[in-house]
Amino acid sequence: MNGPKLDLLGQRNPAHYGQRTLPEIEGLLTERARSQDVRLAFFQADDEGRLVHWIANEAPSVDGWLVNAGRLTHTSHALRDALGSAGKPFVELHLSNVYSRETFRRTSVLADLAVGVIAGFKENSYLLALDALIAHLAS
Repeated sequence: MNGPKLDLLGQRNPAHYGQRTLPEIEGLLTERARSQDVRLAFFQADDEGRLVHWIANEAPSVDGWLVNAGRLTHTSHALRDALGSAGKPFVELHLSNVYSRETFRRTSVLADLAVGVIAGFKENSYLLALDALIAHLAS
């Protein structure tokens, strides 16, 4: 699940977010998932309500989530409630190292619900998060 402005990856601040587009990252994830016999569904929205609605609709059919909530990470109690209510494990991820940037980025309203947080590895954050979630679900 990808939050606001993540559809602009590859164009927006490549020093922080990397050169790859969201469809390219989804391709990398699909390849990795296929090699581990895992099926993925992708969703990106700039609107908090659409993300909350998607979580509620998808929760019965998923085992876990990869969550890059973008700026909503720092503010969205609605997203927090939706993920908490879904009752499925999730890994919070960030392309940039949020702890080396502005102070407000260091606060996450999601992190304490997540099984883990991965940050700072650009597109590899997604791959590391996928591997971590698969390992978590297998244990």
